[in-house]
Amino acid sequence: MTVAGEYTPEVLAELGTRVTGSLARWGLPPSTSIRLLNVSENATFALSEPSGREWVLRVHRVGYSSAQEIRSELEWMQALRRDSVTDTAAPLCGIDGDPVQVLRPSSGAAGAPERFAVAFERLPGREPDSRDAVHWFERLGESTARMHGHAKRWPLPAGFCRKRWDFDAMVGPQGFWGSWRAAIGLEPSGAAIVERALDLIRARLESYGAGADVFGLVHADLRLANLLVDGTHLRIIDFDDCGFSWFLYDFATAVSFIEHEPYVPQLLRAWVAGYRRESPLGADAIAEIPTFVVLRRVLLTAWLASHAEVPFAREMGAGYTRDTVALAQALLDGRFLRPEIDEEGVPHV
Repeated sequence: MTVAGEYTPEVLAELGTRVTGSLARWGLPPSTSIRLLNVSENATFALSEPSGREWVLRVHRVGYSSAQEIRSELEWMQALRRDSVTDTAAPLCGIDGDPVQVLRPSSGAAGAPERFAVAFERLPGREPDSRDAVHWFERLGESTARMHGHAKRWPLPAGFCRKRWDFDAMVGPQGFWGSWRAAIGLEPSGAAIVERALDLIRARLESYGAGADVFGLVHADLRLANLLVDGTHLRIIDFDDCGFSWFLYDFATAVSFIEHEPYVPQLLRAWVAGYRRESPLGADAIAEIPTFVVLRRVLLTAWLASHAEVPFAREMGAGYTRDTVALAQALLDGRFLRPEIDEEGVPHV
């Protein structure tokens, strides 16, 4: 499903040309300035009108999401906004009323694939710094619990379609992000450790179950880069990976790429405290959080390998794989994030 090397400099330049030629689709003036903001799963552009209004345009990776999947994502986002569950970006519909637009190749790029694109209002704020993340993780826990409660109550619209992030979809032979065995710098001894850890994870997930009380619609990518803090406000953006998974998986995604850091136990305590202000979370559930964190970590090694053209993937490299093997071993040994639970169910890591 992923295409390694998709975002070469030449491709990004051509996408910029496409965006420039497509501004009228959203009723934006030709004098709108365009700047490449980020390259990850998708290519994201910042659009600034002369009037001062700002937008973010997400140009989708080829073949990752269908138009119906994207519309379903936007339906949930709109429902979360309408029901005052969390503060997230509003999409800007095209002049034809459709929020999902198709960008065709620019002249001179015949044969290049078409791409879906969605424009959003640009929200104020900054990504929280990992040094002050503990404070924000309490707020994130609250917001996550509200989203989960909404997901349990919300009747899915007709035709709603999002990915199912279960064990096989993440780390199975046909995983969405490719094979974890292709992880950058993974050695045979490390692969053996990860494989044993995944056997343990599969068994624990089968025991945990996937009933409606523990499995449902989740954001699935709550990492720091998808949070915006502005004064006392915490906003959640980028629902591009939202889908059906275990609710606890959302905590695992919140510590993406920092799972090995020594302050993660503090983030866990803060998140649990915030979550419990909005919804019950039992000690048995908390005890499974390490399972989801290591599962997510292994999944991310597959993502890094299959998105090697993304600068962030190159920066993480083999060091991230080595730390992943260490965390997998710690899970096998019962040492990773194993909280001692007091009589009130509060984790002490």
